[in-house]
Amino acid sequence: MSRVALLDYGMGNLHSVAKALEHVGASHVDITRDPALIARADRIVLPGQGAMRECMQAMRDGGIDVLVRELIGHKPLLGICVGMQALLSHSQENEGVDGLAIYPGQVRFFGHELQENGQRLKIPHMGWNEVWQQGEHPLWQGIADGSRFYFVHSYYCQPEHAELCQAYSDYGLRFCAALGEGAVFAVQFHPEKSQRAGLTLLRNFLNWRP
Repeated sequence: MSRVALLDYGMGNLHSVAKALEHVGASHVDITRDPALIARADRIVLPGQGAMRECMQAMRDGGIDVLVRELIGHKPLLGICVGMQALLSHSQENEGVDGLAIYPGQVRFFGHELQENGQRLKIPHMGWNEVWQQGEHPLWQGIADGSRFYFVHSYYCQPEHAELCQAYSDYGLRFCAALGEGAVFAVQFHPEKSQRAGLTLLRNFLNWRP
């Protein structure tokens, strides 16, 4: 059984994530902020989309920040996009926003003058990009190193402890594309939009026994 609680605080591509999880075998997906339903879940997904300030405010308003802190280490948790950024201490977005501070680190702006091979790069970083794995985490099972995933973001994660990074990508600079420790795994890209590689990662999450 893989009953998943998809944390609903009004910010995230909830229905697309839910459909993807059901497609790869979740027995039930609750889009919820109800502590009772979350307690019944086998695993948790923390999505996120949009501006960091609004996301963090919505988490606080819905009590999601408290729930996440309580759940860390007790149930497998997957963070997606801003759901990954929120796990760090602080973001430069919106003139500075505090995150959940589960892990020390900063969320930094790519910059307006980002370049690659002499060409100016567009911000946000939007589209498909290669992801290079660091180590043999169970969520990479069956996914070739260098597989392409779908990104949409203007800010990137820089955890204080480099060993938290489970994958990197490059967009004018090398940035952490996935982080993880214990029962937590989080990705900057959108697995629900990343076709076969993304669905494989979600299936691995359902089967993960940290």
